[in-house]
Amino acid sequence: MSAEDAVKALLAGIEAQNMRVVAHINGQANAAKMGKEVPADQILEVFRPDFAIRVWSACKPAGHDIPLRIHVYEEGDEVKIACRMPTEVFAPFESSDLDEIGKELDVLFDAILNTTTGE
Repeated sequence: MSAEDAVKALLAGIEAQNMRVVAHINGQANAAKMGKEVPADQILEVFRPDFAIRVWSACKPAGHDIPLRIHVYEEGDEVKIACRMPTEVFAPFESSDLDEIGKELDVLFDAILNTTTGE
């Protein structure tokens, strides 16, 4: 799967899970605007307002770590997808409410990421 196809699959998965793309950073396109050519490198920032409100209520400092990111990039001939899962992102805050939100979001992010593997 190409990086572009992976991003398309992820965008469809984000929509299917009723999440929102807060920002889509296309490093390759931005480099091209400067006349530079780089391998594919895109970041999807993903979240949803109702989850944001819950995160802020559970632990205001955790607001710094949302939206969550999915990174699609080329390394050699391989397309790679990286994502720190919500429970991992929220764990340092040691909040049981935040842990529960993370578990809910893990299910959604698993489904989103699986759109690139056909699972």
